[in-house]
Amino acid sequence: MVWFKRDLRVHDHAPLTEAAAAGPVVALYVVEPAYWRLPDTSERQWRFVRAALADLDAALRARGVALTVCVGEAVAVLRALRASTGFTALWSHEETGNGWTYARDRAVGAFCRAERIPWHERLQAGVWRAMTDRDAWQAFHDRVLSAPSVRAPDRIVAATVRGEVTAGDDPLGLTAEPLVESQPAGRRVAIGLVESFLAGRGRDYRRGMSSPRSSAAVCSRLSPHLATGTVSAREVLRRIAAARRSLEAAPPDARPVPLTAIDALVARIHWRDHFTQKLEREPAIEHRSPHALFEAARAPTGPDDPRLRAWAAGRTGWPFVDACIRSLAATGWINFRARAMLQSIASHHLGLDWRASGAVLARLFVDYEPGIHWPQVHMQSGHTGINVPRMYNPLKQSRDQDPAGDFIRQWVPELAGCAGDAVHAPWVAGGVRGYPPPVCDATAAMRAARARLAAVYGHPDFAAIARAVYERHGSRVRPVRPVPRMREARRAAAAQLALPGVGDG
Repeated sequence: MVWFKRDLRVHDHAPLTEAAAAGPVVALYVVEPAYWRLPDTSERQWRFVRAALADLDAALRARGVALTVCVGEAVAVLRALRASTGFTALWSHEETGNGWTYARDRAVGAFCRAERIPWHERLQAGVWRAMTDRDAWQAFHDRVLSAPSVRAPDRIVAATVRGEVTAGDDPLGLTAEPLVESQPAGRRVAIGLVESFLAGRGRDYRRGMSSPRSSAAVCSRLSPHLATGTVSAREVLRRIAAARRSLEAAPPDARPVPLTAIDALVARIHWRDHFTQKLEREPAIEHRSPHALFEAARAPTGPDDPRLRAWAAGRTGWPFVDACIRSLAATGWINFRARAMLQSIASHHLGLDWRASGAVLARLFVDYEPGIHWPQVHMQSGHTGINVPRMYNPLKQSRDQDPAGDFIRQWVPELAGCAGDAVHAPWVAGGVRGYPPPVCDATAAMRAARARLAAVYGHPDFAAIARAVYERHGSRVRPVRPVPRMREARRAAAAQLALPGVGDG
């Protein structure tokens, strides 16, 4: 039994290749209704997965076995298939998902032990299960991602599955979330994105990735494919490395993309595992801040909180912020800088609990990966204790990233008639009918956020806890000061002034 989860491909799929060499195979995907009812999952994510499953089924059929898709709870499905097929071993990749999938995998492990079924779990990426030494992680990660890709089996002998177990087209009955733009799924699409980036689409990657006006075109757009595993990070990196070697031999002006753009993309692909390793090592940080003092200070936000509702609906009164969240809601994707800004605004300016705002963003992201998402939410909320907190000035971001206001006018049509700087700050000229004034004064909100951070940074136990967070999760690639500017922070806490080191990007 080969159980597909976040690895919807046949290439570079060690469990499939090893199982096919061992005997007849059942290729299984379990549609789990309870998972798709969680607060961090959504119909737009399921739609991408469903398309990826169709592509996977076609690739499997070309090799001799169809994808068996079952609806239900994983242990119940496996128990029924055990009775139906008599399968003698379970093969899968390790998965770093949310707390729900973690609990499900523990239940599957208990089932396999009770039934004396060996469960062969294989690495999918450079994430180290049961890691005890963060200092050794980088070498492990590099070794895994530089290893040769696993060749897809040419032919798979299919085991017999008795009874009707295949799911219908939409077994979940989720409410449709139409997207004005959506990314197609499948391996061919993913490989095409790599090739088009290298052929010239990524020429302005480093300059264009920061603005939502240009990032949709120049970014790799591989994130939903990596999140669902239609292509492996290892295969992507090997293809990029081969192209880079060819480009090195060409004069700089003859290269379709500069080497610096390729290197920047490679770095971001590697960062995925760095963040995922945090959730793998400490699954509880999906629900609590990694630094205990920030967790103690965290106040829950209710679903009907007016500031949360305004932020989620793109009605904060800050045009660029509203354009970003509306664009994300309409397309399922937005660039990293905008994601960071949206979470920072929610946590710092609006004082919202990161759990509430983080869940909203998780549902909106077609490319939602818990291992990346929740550690990033902590960072942008300033709750790690080992990263310098960063606050984004909504007006400065608007003028820097959308100087002409075209992106704002596209996604906030209420401001289509605003000329010049009024599109960035319509409240200055008295406001625009149908568009709200700012939900709060940005300067005063940033000052209050700094005071909240300073109070935590000034606690006498802050440094010791922060050092422990660094030991568990801190990057070892570059020297990092795990406790930024503690002396200044304590002075700031005492004076209730701005916290030194807090960026006003």
